[in-house]
Parts: sequence; C-alpha cells; structure tokens
Amino acid sequence: MSSFAPKPAEGVATHSTSIWVEFTTLAAETKAVNLGQGFPDSPAPKFVTDILQNISSQPELTAAHQYTRGYGHPMLVDILSKIYSHFYGVKVDPINEVLVTVGAYLSLYYAFLGWINKGDEVLIIEPAYDCYYPQVKFAGGVPVPVVMKIAEGATSSSEFKIDFANLESKINEKTKMLVINNPHNPTGKLFSRQELEKLAEIAKKHKLIVIADEVYEFHVWNRQDMIRFASLPGMYEQTISIGSAGKAFSVTGWKIGWAVGPKNLLEPLKAIHQNCVFTCSSPTQMAIAEAFRTDWPKFLEDPENSYLATGLSKELRGKRDKLAKMLEQGNFRPIIPDAGYFMLADYSHLKDALKLATDKDPDDFVFSRWLCREKKLAVIPPSAFYSKRESKLENSNMIRLCYFKKNETLEAAEKILQKLSHQ
Repeated sequence: MSSFAPKPAEGVATHSTSIWVEFTTLAAETKAVNLGQGFPDSPAPKFVTDILQNISSQPELTAAHQYTRGYGHPMLVDILSKIYSHFYGVKVDPINEVLVTVGAYLSLYYAFLGWINKGDEVLIIEPAYDCYYPQVKFAGGVPVPVVMKIAEGATSSSEFKIDFANLESKINEKTKMLVINNPHNPTGKLFSRQELEKLAEIAKKHKLIVIADEVYEFHVWNRQDMIRFASLPGMYEQTISIGSAGKAFSVTGWKIGWAVGPKNLLEPLKAIHQNCVFTCSSPTQMAIAEAFRTDWPKFLEDPENSYLATGLSKELRGKRDKLAKMLEQGNFRPIIPDAGYFMLADYSHLKDALKLATDKDPDDFVFSRWLCREKKLAVIPPSAFYSKRESKLENSNMIRLCYFKKNETLEAAEKILQKLSHQ
C-alpha cells in the first residue's frame, strides 16, 4: 500500500457530511415517498422548457452555444435589472450591479468569500439553511447564531420570532455581516415589514453588510406581502440580494442564480467569479431571460395570467393546504407556512407511543430515519438547521416536509400518514 497520505486543508477536513447526502441516499435505498428534498417532481412549466428547446434547435445561434459575457448573458442581466429596479425602487445597472452565477449557492459563497476576513463574525438567523455555516467557515469567518423562538402549541410560521435585543447583544467590533433568508427555509415564515425594518435599523446602526437570500421571493400567496430587503430606505447600498431561476421557474436543475447589489459590493464577487467558473451556461441563461421577458409584462399588467404573480402561488397554496390536512389526519401538528414550499410539523405528542430507541443524534433524526425506513416516507429533521447542540436538542420535536410535489406523490404520502394515524 502506498504511504502517500496528504492531509486536506483544515477547514475542509473538519467539515461534516451534508444532511442531504444521508437523507437523499436513505430515501433512494428505501424507495420512500420523498417529501424531503426541496424540488418539484412535477413537469417544469412548458412555456419555459419550450424556450430552451427552441434555442437548442438553432445550432447557428452563436450567442446561445458559445461562451457569453462572464458576469451574465446580456439578455439576462438586462431583464433582471428591469425587474429589480421595479422591486427595489432604485435604478439597477445591468452591467455593474447584477452577477449571474451557477445557482444561488455560488452567489452566497462568493459573497462570504469576497467580504469575510479571518475572524470576521457573521450573524445568522436560525434555523438556517445548512450551507451558510460551512461557507462562512471556508471564508475564515465565524458564524454567530441568532435563534428564533416559537411558542409551544404554535400553528403558524409567523410565530417564529426574533429576539432583537438578543441579536444586537451579539454584535461587536468583529461583526461584519447579517444573513437574512426571506421567505424562510425551513419554517416557511414570511418576515413582516416591521420585522425587516427593525433588522434594517440594526444593520444601519452597526454598518453591517446584509446578505438577503430571497430565492423563494415568488413563492408567496399575495405578491404584495413580499418585502424585499433592498427596497427598504437606505438598504440597497448595504445589501447583496440573492435570487434563483431554479426556484422562480421550478427548474432547479438548470442551476442559474444571481446576486444583485451596488457596484462596490459586487466587485469582490466578480473577482472570484472570473477566476472560478468565468461564465455560466449560455443557453439556459438565454432561456431564463426569455421566460422572464415573456412573464414580466403579465406580472405587472395581467397578474392572473402570470406564472410568477399568481400561477405558481395558487398551485403552492393548494398543495400546502392539502399537506396540512394530511398531517392532521396523521396526528401531526402542522405549522402552517406563509410562503415557500416547506412545512414543519410537530410530532412530539407521538414520541411516547412510538417508543423509538434513543440515539446520540437529536430525536428528529431518529424519528426521520424511522419514518423513512419503516414507513417509507422521507422527510428532513429540522434540527439540522441549527448550529449548536443545545439548540438542536431544544428544536428536535418537528420534521420538515416539501409540499411542492405532484398529486401522485402527495397521495402516496397521504396513504402512509393515514396508516400511521391508526398505529
């Protein structure tokens, strides 16, 4: 055997396996009905895939099949600048203030890598999507959790509350950044204007860069309820906003995302991008641009016929209500989301009857594995969205489910939940 055994970089060597690896693998191995991963399993919008098909059928279209502008295809940054100029109430420059990346994940990573120095602290509102922590650490930063609390017996995601005094008490001379995810994954919370204005007040006072992860911005029941952080007075100058074509048009496999913000905030991201992937897929960028150009006029003038204004939200709201009813029938207590396509459900009152073996992991990991292996229903344990063990243990009484699934998938899950209710 070779004695060659190099050690990886410290930051990578200490990073644990992603929760998605374990539970995606487990769902596949057990052939479970998968309500775990957050992607639709129904057909993508036909008008979007038709655009890509049309582009693919034109081999002479050099702009689609060869390298395009490194920071984003001209067609895509142009329409994105129009959309966000409308949402933010400022003039967004398509050339200097929009960066297209390989999914929203890379925009996030660029933002941390471009602005965080060793030892800089980043405030993260928990529960929080699990990629924030390793990305901040890869950049040399220190994630600082701010845990939202929810009262026992709560029934709505709006009942997840930030303790603003606690948040501000964590700020010191090393604090550089605040991460806000709205609409929120995994809770489904849609932050109110009052909550966002309080966060903006703190960000201004302490001169924090704000990362506004708003990939679910079109997954709201009433489009007027979505308050984009950069639209608040004075906040465009301090905010890097993150968006996703995969989430907007239900084509997560296309992996197109973007960062929008003032030129000075995007410059470090661009410096990394040009020496990392350089440019993103040309045909998919063109297709997303055309999809936006097709739907955006309807969003403004004819919302009832707009996919982004009402078509997507109507579909999601119906599926949300269906899953909530299914969970109630299965003796779970759903926490009804205000946006997005995830729902939390409390199962704590079932623990004693199930008599599951204890484990070093939080209870929701044990329960989620049992549910997948024994009942063939795949879900995600939301304690994975907390960074500290005490927070994980305090918040291990729920599961997270994705309801953006085709009717056949939801009906298969319903049968499992019905059987579970008689157990």
